[in-house]
Amino acid sequence: MIRGSVAIVGAAESDLGQVAPGTSPVDLMAQATARALDDCGLRLSDIDAVFTAASQLRMPTLSLCEYLGLRPRYQDSTGIGGSSFMSHLAHAMAAIEHGLCNVALIAYGSTQRSVSRAAASPREYNPYETPYKPFLPASAYALAASRHMHQFGTTREHLAEVAVAARQWALLNPMAWEKEPISIDQVLSARMVSYPLTVRDCCLVNDGGGAIIVTSAARAKTLRQKPAYVLGVGECMSHMSISQMPDLTVTGAAISGAQAFAMAGLAPKDVSAVQVYDAFTINTILFLEDLGFVPKGEGGRFVAGGGIAPGGRLAVNTSGGGLSYCHPGMYGLLVLIEAVRQVQGRAGVRQVAGCDVAIAHGNGGVLSSQVTALLGSAATL
Repeated sequence: MIRGSVAIVGAAESDLGQVAPGTSPVDLMAQATARALDDCGLRLSDIDAVFTAASQLRMPTLSLCEYLGLRPRYQDSTGIGGSSFMSHLAHAMAAIEHGLCNVALIAYGSTQRSVSRAAASPREYNPYETPYKPFLPASAYALAASRHMHQFGTTREHLAEVAVAARQWALLNPMAWEKEPISIDQVLSARMVSYPLTVRDCCLVNDGGGAIIVTSAARAKTLRQKPAYVLGVGECMSHMSISQMPDLTVTGAAISGAQAFAMAGLAPKDVSAVQVYDAFTINTILFLEDLGFVPKGEGGRFVAGGGIAPGGRLAVNTSGGGLSYCHPGMYGLLVLIEAVRQVQGRAGVRQVAGCDVAIAHGNGGVLSSQVTALLGSAATL
């Protein structure tokens, strides 16, 4: 794939939070699609490729295409959890480069808050784990957090710093679910879910979705918004079950990030805005390390003292993230949408000054699938 050959030209969320009764995941996908098309000035008839994943639909691309009245030339419903949409972006890039399509829609929708998370994402039986009755996915991430604490001296206060920083960013985002400040003490004293993670170390459970529109770099220059060019992508699938994770303190982001940076010809120091999949507070620490922003084991100390909050050393999860903005089951597409807005300079009061490069990192399963995308403005070409 060729650096900067395609760009994201439209991006939008559906309604978020708790949606109206009777709303379906496809309703939310369609709503976000209409908003993303309006964002870039394209029409529904321009779309000739559709990419989506959804835990509540057996054949999500077929459902969405039927709903929208589309007969695309190309479709892809790769499902690898929350990182699916970064993977879709890479696949759309290849498809556009090879002439399989011209304008790709990537969409997602979930009503997990309305129907319950258990109903929206039922757990598979695992003969090596299910008999022990873990509270998944929280217990899986708690294992990673506990090991990181044991091995590197990371503390519960460090984890709490991640939640507090996310909330501070969310207070700058009118779309965010959480509207009240939170303190480190409040995170630590919240109800324990799976040690060392309290409920405030865990992501929200919301309804919602989003859509992005992807096209060639040449066409992108003719459209309404500044393009967010795709500079690099990388993928790594390391395991399915947490009991099979090779090292609880090292995720596949170490590989996917290196691939994305190599393709982009960039390094972590070139990135102004970092958007990572923060389903749990330990995620942010692990991904900052594995993507190369801090040395392994130093993530906890890096986030301390407001290191990733507004005005801190590094702008991380500027929307408020899955911890305080929105987490509709698979959060990856919303990670991409915030990265697009930062590169386009359209993030309002939370805009990172001089943001020409943003990273959007997706995570699926229980630290299982990692996909990294680097987006850049025209100045990076």
